Amino acid sequence: MHQHQRPHGRPHLRVALATATAAALTGGLLSFAAAPAPAADSTYVPQADFNGDGYRDVAVGAMGADVGSVQNAGAVVVLYGSSTGVSATRKTVITQNSTGVPGAAEEGDRFGYSLAAADLNGDKYADLVVGSQYEAIGDREGVGTATVIWGGSSGLSGGAALPQPSPSELNEWGGYGSAVATGDFDGDGKPDVTVTGQNHIHLYRGPFTRTGTGELGGAYEVTAGDLTGDGDAERVYPYLVDGDPGGAVPYYTYDPGNWDAHPESDYALVDLPNADGEEAVIADVNGDTYGDLVLGDYQDPRADKPGGHKGGQITVWYGGPNGPDPAQKPTVIHQDTTGVPGAGETDDVFGSALSAGDVNGDGYADIAVGAWGEDLGSVKDAGSVTLLFGSASGLTGTGARSYSQDTAGVPGSSEYMDAFGMTVRLVDLDKNGRADLVTGAGYENGYGAVTVLRAASSGLTTSGAKFISARDAGIKGGGEFAWAIAQ
Repeated sequence: MHQHQRPHGRPHLRVALATATAAALTGGLLSFAAAPAPAADSTYVPQADFNGDGYRDVAVGAMGADVGSVQNAGAVVVLYGSSTGVSATRKTVITQNSTGVPGAAEEGDRFGYSLAAADLNGDKYADLVVGSQYEAIGDREGVGTATVIWGGSSGLSGGAALPQPSPSELNEWGGYGSAVATGDFDGDGKPDVTVTGQNHIHLYRGPFTRTGTGELGGAYEVTAGDLTGDGDAERVYPYLVDGDPGGAVPYYTYDPGNWDAHPESDYALVDLPNADGEEAVIADVNGDTYGDLVLGDYQDPRADKPGGHKGGQITVWYGGPNGPDPAQKPTVIHQDTTGVPGAGETDDVFGSALSAGDVNGDGYADIAVGAWGEDLGSVKDAGSVTLLFGSASGLTGTGARSYSQDTAGVPGSSEYMDAFGMTVRLVDLDKNGRADLVTGAGYENGYGAVTVLRAASSGLTTSGAKFISARDAGIKGGGEFAWAIAQ
């Protein structure tokens, strides 16, 4: 039996709400002042539109990229959307040696480990939050940081460091910046930012006049979205814990004056005791206006983890006015579900990457599911992506489709340890009203690549599919390109 080492816990957020807040750059740190609310007829800022041209862009992490002679410092590649989608010719490569970006490229920083987008300064350009998981702080190794890179008419450039929590809150090798997420968590119309680490969760509340910390101790993953339909985003922090190898799944919901949640006194901590999974995305898959929580439980069942399904599974916890009902029976989908291509096999890691978007334009969110450990014939760990469709009855296996580098029209071919599907992102790149698929093959040729499949009325089409390798994007060294894609 072949064994997997999980690539990096991922990426990575997932739903980012791009609403307006005010921020100004001062001395490399963020300082904040109130700004007038945008007029009712102001132009909507698409999520991840970094250059304001109306097309969504794709930010791809390459945390293992060499910067000059500095190995594994990390980089972010921004692929700009257009009427024809993205290409390697319209891109920006950002490192900690880029003009205006705080810090400096150092060995093992892992800049680009996590990514999330939102318009943080209310200028109608989306900005990018970048986690550097093992950034050193003074003489403390591996502490980690988070940085904002500013959007503008020419795209992303310059930046500011998010204020660092106190040294006592961040231990050496704490991995702060392991995951980042944005969302309006308190309903004030301004996006907030949350950052996770091994021993610390931090909340930066727009307009960033104060901060708060969670009581979970630490987590590697976070996703955000509105589970209750009230316009405020909930924060979900899946994490592994002794006694619950399937993963604990708590979330914070805005509840002003809830002193029981000290020190985050304006938030209530809600647990889903029967939920399992380490990856998550929030989207309305059944069209009832409430966000639904989709969890990826990609671990195989074993003696100390009896739950789950061979090869991995996803579960859907449907939202409502009070969030997901903990007593509900969630929808469970795996590769042995009727209509889903393939079959559940040991170490497929189905559910290790998730993204949501409306691919066929029917008004229901669809879910892309990565299975980077999928074996194709005799080719181990070639990887695949399964597209599941939303409907009035929720997420089902009906009409599901699977894609790999063996699929006709998909560039390349399946090779050992390509890990196609390590990351997935559903995003409308050409403004046709349907979400395209961007997926990372994290080990392609030893340094990674992304593949882009366009959306069509029936789902995804391989016609005009694009392949962009780390070398095409200008990444040197091992790269670990496409181990993170901003969501």
